[in-house]
Amino acid sequence: MKLVRLGLLLLAPVLVFAQPAPKKAANPSTSLSRPKLVVGIIVDQMRYDYLYRFYNKYSEGGFKRMMRDGFNARNNHYHYAATITAPGHTHVYTGSAPAISGIVGNDWYDRAAERTVYCVEDSTVRSVGNTSSAGRMSPRNLLVTTVTDQLKVATQGRSKVIGIAMKDRGAILPAGHAANAAYWFDSKDGSWISSTFYMKEQPQWAKDFNALKLSDKYLTQTWETTLPIDQYTESTADDTPFENPLTGEPKAVFPHQAIASLGSKYEALRTSPFGDVLTKEMAIAALKGENMGKGSETDFLCVSFSSPDAIGHRFSPSSVEIEDEYLRLDKVMADLLNALDAQVGKGNYFTFLSADHGAADNPGYSQSLNLPGDFLEAKDISAATDKALTDAFGPGKWVIGNSNAQVYLNHDLLREKKVKVAEATEVVRMALLKNPGIQNVLNLHDINSNSVPEYWLPLLRNVYNPRRSGDLYLVTQPGWLEGYRKGGTSHGTLYNYDTHVPLVFYGWGIKPGETTRRTHIADIASTVSALLHILEPSGNIGDPVAEAMK
Repeated sequence: MKLVRLGLLLLAPVLVFAQPAPKKAANPSTSLSRPKLVVGIIVDQMRYDYLYRFYNKYSEGGFKRMMRDGFNARNNHYHYAATITAPGHTHVYTGSAPAISGIVGNDWYDRAAERTVYCVEDSTVRSVGNTSSAGRMSPRNLLVTTVTDQLKVATQGRSKVIGIAMKDRGAILPAGHAANAAYWFDSKDGSWISSTFYMKEQPQWAKDFNALKLSDKYLTQTWETTLPIDQYTESTADDTPFENPLTGEPKAVFPHQAIASLGSKYEALRTSPFGDVLTKEMAIAALKGENMGKGSETDFLCVSFSSPDAIGHRFSPSSVEIEDEYLRLDKVMADLLNALDAQVGKGNYFTFLSADHGAADNPGYSQSLNLPGDFLEAKDISAATDKALTDAFGPGKWVIGNSNAQVYLNHDLLREKKVKVAEATEVVRMALLKNPGIQNVLNLHDINSNSVPEYWLPLLRNVYNPRRSGDLYLVTQPGWLEGYRKGGTSHGTLYNYDTHVPLVFYGWGIKPGETTRRTHIADIASTVSALLHILEPSGNIGDPVAEAMK
């Protein structure tokens, strides 16, 4: 045996020197290849199944084009429990989570200020484009960078970044801190505005676009079905108890007039497909007005379509209105892709499609199919929480805030009464579990102590931010809606109908195909960063979807 080993040792150097010389490395490219333009598209409240439920009625140039020629991550989910608009838009572009980014909801209770804070509020800035208070917004509450910020860093600010959405938070949070501009819709006068965070005065193209008064044009339009009503076989009948009528209309049936609602006639555009058309036209105006995709560096256009959310909340996922909205949105997508073709050329831009959250089926509709689900009264939950804590520990203002399925307890009172959060949690749990709509009450200060499915633990860990989150997390039963008495729907839970959303990559650098491997929203910013060869955002926790890249 020793002789054999000695022989191997003697041969080893020969074997090493006998190896062929390494091949000469290929000459690297003289310049780094990047797309001329990146376009991020978020559809507010787009459930994953909408890609397929209406597939046979989509055109060839919209959603189908992206799915056919792009890469479809079919098992894409949110990686945290707060499936709400502001966190959704934030974490698509940051690849982070509420625990890190600080965007734990559309709003949250600020203990230091002793009030509720809106996600993009900023009292230090003013409106640009009109004199309303709707422009007092900025991304300052966002604690991490976005992929758009990182593009700015990588190009020393030379890349142009623009955010467009009817909702302020849908435009501001994706565009990030270093954006050239974010524009959102003001229902006060039907104009697109910005804030002094970005600029002192709107560029001429934006002024010209507002001067067209397209909002007035679309207010005169009647929302008719795109197809004959009997062809909407993917939806319920037009007249069902699972919908809420538009303000001023007696019934939730077609046709819908563009009428004044919520104190402003322009507000009606948010709950109609004409809001999508208006958003598309503004995006194309920005594309051309800023000459995006024509410079030496990659530009980034962030577009969010807000109307599907308002329509879903009002009419519910099973409605004819939702189906017609997506058939119309499909045409809007086709128009936007055609505009991108014309501006920068096919193959020269990269885009992705996703959503900020999904939506639950209306409980009444679920019950019609003998499926579980019901309505939960928010006021009953609040009253039961207060009563339980008062009965157990004495009178006082125990609850100081309630949002994002989270209860904010009065810490001063807890200290005064020498009550630990864990004790308060158990008291509230025992009281609320008497309500059939409550699945559990969890202690956010000690996630691991909660007896919950293993799958939920990372979702709950990722949602808890010590400075901005509440103390207790209320888990509703599957299919139960809080605050909705009859029609419409909502979102915000950790169930699949809220977490499972589309993710389609398309264009430059993308290899056509699909995967059913589980991916997460945090992977989007990682993938974009990898494609652009830039550093990922500061709070990023995702991984690139490697199989999507050429």
